[in-house]
Amino acid sequence: MTPEEQLQYLKKGCEEVIPEQELLEKLKRGKPLIVKAGFDPTAPDLHLGHAVLLRKMKHYQDLGHTVVFLIGDFTSMIGDPTGRSVTRKPLSREEINANAETFKAQVFKILDPVKTVIDFNGRWLAPLRAEDIVRLCAKYTVSQILEREDFTKRMQKGQPISMHELLYPLAQGYDSVMLKADVELGGTDQKFNLLVGRELQRQFGQEPQVIMTTPLLEGTDGVEKMSKSLGNYVGITEPAFPMFSKLMSISDALMYRYYLLLTDKSVEQIEELKQIHPRQAKEDLAKQIVTDFHGAEEAEKAAAEFRKVFSEKQIPDEMEVFEIAPGTQPVLEVLRASGLVASNSEARRLIRQGAISLEGEKITDETKPLVLQAGRSYILKIGPRKFKKISVR
Repeated sequence: MTPEEQLQYLKKGCEEVIPEQELLEKLKRGKPLIVKAGFDPTAPDLHLGHAVLLRKMKHYQDLGHTVVFLIGDFTSMIGDPTGRSVTRKPLSREEINANAETFKAQVFKILDPVKTVIDFNGRWLAPLRAEDIVRLCAKYTVSQILEREDFTKRMQKGQPISMHELLYPLAQGYDSVMLKADVELGGTDQKFNLLVGRELQRQFGQEPQVIMTTPLLEGTDGVEKMSKSLGNYVGITEPAFPMFSKLMSISDALMYRYYLLLTDKSVEQIEELKQIHPRQAKEDLAKQIVTDFHGAEEAEKAAAEFRKVFSEKQIPDEMEVFEIAPGTQPVLEVLRASGLVASNSEARRLIRQGAISLEGEKITDETKPLVLQAGRSYILKIGPRKFKKISVR
């Protein structure tokens, strides 16, 4: 590709490139760029929301650039204040290490392991002495930090901001200095942090990185950002059939956005898809995404299983398994712990709607506990598409 063609290829599905002309100039040099994206291991599992950014990293790999998958083992102990109205609880070193190991196994479902550099920002942040941190802080002003929307809102509402939270953008920006990044990728909610890195590179006498932001992917509810805590996520390590079923549950409008952000189809090809029946387009999308993570054979099996279950109302052969202790268990707690609902209020609403059943029998009383016998398994179902097998230890 020419540099101009590379730029257009990289821009597909992006929100902003800051500044676009600088990226084009970097591409024209014909040398591999150092492309950085940071991931704090605050949870063990990645989902399709993370895949949007990982896919953009893969696009840079396809063009021969050096991609650095940076694990924020040090910044996780600070806690990213992005989008937070309260101070985030820092993780322990043990939690961070465990989550980081799962990250390393999952990212290669998308990235080329041969072309990926995995690094940890604790390598350079942990050895910093107090005087080094003071010098780093001198590179940025209080007024610049407080321009951050999250901090402004919290100040206006009288909500506290801890000093360590002010250090987070500086720590992330210092990562770019140490890696000498040419490009940094991140979600739109990370724009402030990415721009701090650009400014710090200037302060350290480096050529500033270009910022490329990707949209935040809505979850299967089509409203909130995809999140495991909200229960609207599709995990990239989920078995083929649950992944396929979740994708078939999204709205028609959301389907085309998933095509844009989670496949390599061009904008023109996506427009052409609007001429075929939405159900067929959605099944094609689900098969394509499942193929990316499980292979074409598993995707075809999932599609056949889906048709069997939802046309003949049968129970799927393959389901996620949730283990639980035997005995009498509160129904709301079981539903929430299984991941089928995000909250007690959602569980109550679905019970009132008659949407939840255990072993084919509708649950109608939220106060009546479930009696689960040791050694048995139970099929829990919500609506027509969500199943989970409860295995009693």
